[in-house]
Amino acid sequence: MYKKIIFKTLAAFSLFTLVNCQESDLGFGEINSPSNLQVSLVVQGQDAAHPNGDGSGLVTLTATAENAISYKYMFSDGSEKNQPNGIFLKRFTTPGLHTYLVTVLASGRGGVTTNTSVEVTVLFNFRDDEAVDLLTGGSSKIWYWSASERGHLGEGLNSTDNTTNYYSNEYQSDPWNQYTTCLYDDELIFTKAGNDMQFELKNYGTSLINREFLSVVGQPNSHQYVDGCNLFSGPEATGVKNVTLTPSESLANPSEKRGTVMTFSDAGFMGFYLGQSSYEIMSITPTRMVVRTVQEAFTPSGAPHSSAWYHIFTTIKPVEDQVIDYTNLVWADEFNTDGAPDATKWSYDTGAGGWGNNEAQYYTNNPSNSVVSNGTLKITAKAQSVGTSSYTSARLKSENKFEFTYGKVECKAKLPAGAGTWPAIWMLGQNYATNIWPACGEIDIMEHKGYDPNKIYGSLHYPGHYSGGSVTNTTVIANATTQFHVYKAVWTPTSIKFYVDNTLFHSFANSGSVPFNSDFFLILNVAMGGDFGGAIDPNFSEAAMEVDYIRVYQ
Repeated sequence: MYKKIIFKTLAAFSLFTLVNCQESDLGFGEINSPSNLQVSLVVQGQDAAHPNGDGSGLVTLTATAENAISYKYMFSDGSEKNQPNGIFLKRFTTPGLHTYLVTVLASGRGGVTTNTSVEVTVLFNFRDDEAVDLLTGGSSKIWYWSASERGHLGEGLNSTDNTTNYYSNEYQSDPWNQYTTCLYDDELIFTKAGNDMQFELKNYGTSLINREFLSVVGQPNSHQYVDGCNLFSGPEATGVKNVTLTPSESLANPSEKRGTVMTFSDAGFMGFYLGQSSYEIMSITPTRMVVRTVQEAFTPSGAPHSSAWYHIFTTIKPVEDQVIDYTNLVWADEFNTDGAPDATKWSYDTGAGGWGNNEAQYYTNNPSNSVVSNGTLKITAKAQSVGTSSYTSARLKSENKFEFTYGKVECKAKLPAGAGTWPAIWMLGQNYATNIWPACGEIDIMEHKGYDPNKIYGSLHYPGHYSGGSVTNTTVIANATTQFHVYKAVWTPTSIKFYVDNTLFHSFANSGSVPFNSDFFLILNVAMGGDFGGAIDPNFSEAAMEVDYIRVYQ
């Protein structure tokens, strides 16, 4: 049952001092100020037993005024809506019983406006306890993209006949699609918090961005571009979001949907950024979930169009059918023979000059700076003057001795301590002499700043993304300078992934458009100071990076 309430104008005024029914010199024709603005509210399900409605939160608002050509609703929950005909169905979704202020602006010709405000008290108590339990497992649960399933990402027209076969005339992603590989490391965490639910996306620094919303990563929106994986650590992709559940009002076929919509606070999203934070649950079991979100976009001609995007998730992390790890050991140095580093595997870069980063050290091939003893390689930086340099160190490389394309690199190392130290385990494109850096590409498996201990960097440098603009991510570990840890990169034709002690912290989508598909060689060094290493402790005397082993698998 509906109860209709009529509110007279509480406060009406004109924003311009104009005379009604006058001719305008501005081409508006006859200008008439809106008058007699009234707003009626119909709270769904309101009756004597339910004075604040049936719990759906739905209120039908109707605004009328003489000489009005358009209306705008503004709500105290922060939302607003332009409604030319003055009729708007609003759902208030803050759980519980709340009173909201509704302000209505009536516009006439020439920008003349009149407004009024009314209050409405309405109950919202929609619940889907089963969905909450399935999403959270009763406490907390991690969901992953169902990457091995065809159609785990799909697009169709937003209509009633595009649910089960939504991709039949639009788009259906292949399993382990190389263009959406950054999705496959995503962790979507749903947590039950009392009577509420929270959501957190862990994207490890990279998300798939729809081409219509590239501005979120500082690029121009364009229908001409394609969706792609981009470095993305904005507030939309980070932090814990609150989850509100509401009834579905979509065009999806009622027989093929659950009827529950999840909305994330603070512009949260489920891995594929479409400018949307509301996802309709189509189906859900303890281990599989299908959701749907609608993208409002524009065609190249400027005409609006609406696409329904479907995502499929699983709680069992998929394993790629093709090789996702490398197990055949093709090259290694275990550093078990005391003395100079193995000359069949390593050579030296020597000299000073800042090395392109304003570094302070002079690299030598002296045993005091690099030596194998007691089962480890020790690369030692020292406060020792050579020429105009106040420090010495060493930089070993496998150039012309071992170079490779794709594989897994593992290096077990303990890092030097002290402000200004800059140890690195990295790789450089072997064609750097003719394909000048950054065009040759650089893969930094591990970098560490002594003045910011225990923060590990994994980075890639290439044209458009180098030096301070590299594609990078970090992780914080314990005891980096006092204990050995395993630093690892898995480099494939479709991705480069960075780990510490087998924990992933950075993922990059490899493709033919970047220089990570040809031979690279290994480099081990300890730099001092420079653009990355920062100020050197004036009391620094010496510190070493100890390497237990380095291994390459293919």
